Amino acid sequence: LSQTNGKTMGKPPAPELKKFMDKRLRLKLNANRVVSGVLRGFDPFMNIVVDDTVQHLAEGKTEPLGTCVIRGNSIVTIEGLEYINL
Repeated sequence: LSQTNGKTMGKPPAPELKKFMDKRLRLKLNANRVVSGVLRGFDPFMNIVVDDTVQHLAEGKTEPLGTCVIRGNSIVTIEGLEYINL
C-alpha cells in the first residue's frame, strides 16, 4: 500500500454492477468503439467480462467477437439493454 497525504491507499471500491450481471449491455469504448453483450463478471477496477459480444461497426454492420475481457479504463459508458429490477 502506498501513502498519499498521510492516507493509506487501498484497493478501489467495487463498481455497482451486480444488478447488471447476466443482462445484455451496450458499452461505448474509447476510440468510438461500441460493443454489446452479456455481462458475466467484473472486478474492483471495472475490468469486465462480456459474453456473446458483438462489435457494432459503421453502416449498421456487426462483427461477432465471442467472450471478451474489457479493461475498465477503456469504458466510456454502460447502457443496460434489458429491464433491471432496482
